[in-house]
Amino acid sequence: MPLIQVVLVLIVVGVLLWLVNTYIPMAGSIKSILNAVVVIVVVLWLLNVFGFMDNLTRLRVGK
Repeated sequence: MPLIQVVLVLIVVGVLLWLVNTYIPMAGSIKSILNAVVVIVVVLWLLNVFGFMDNLTRLRVGK
């Protein structure tokens, strides 16, 4: 995936999250949970795009 496409996806996700936080009324706790979920999903997506998830799936714990 080209770097420009990754940056565009990050900008779109950021703008959508800002729009939801600004214009949709919801409780502060729900807003915090939504923000945390979006950040975690974006970080996992970035790890996958840059190929770090392949290394994580090869990790073995135990025998």
